[in-house]
Amino acid sequence: MRFAKSSKFWVALICLFAVVAVVAAGGSETKGKFYFKKTCKTCHAKGAAGGEVTPLTKTQAQWKAYFAAGKHNKGADALTKVMPADQLVDVETFLTAHASDSPQPETCGG
Repeated sequence: MRFAKSSKFWVALICLFAVVAVVAAGGSETKGKFYFKKTCKTCHAKGAAGGEVTPLTKTQAQWKAYFAAGKHNKGADALTKVMPADQLVDVETFLTAHASDSPQPETCGG
């Protein structure tokens, strides 16, 4: 019985390290742009209910702070309510890489 509890601990620890490794390695800009356009642009296009949001809307530091806070809808909802955490890593990578003060500012296109 002791081994079973111990092995569960090690499995959980390995899973935790795997998640940390993915986050530390950063997400994919390409996937992030896809998820942003697919999920976010519905409400965040010019004239839409959520107001226009593009990578240029914030600086790199502002995007990092936004994702660190993990809040959406003016703080009313968790970002994970909008999309899964693994996709959020990709979207954060895309938005930060193309923020207003980045070396490659970008709107994200239509």
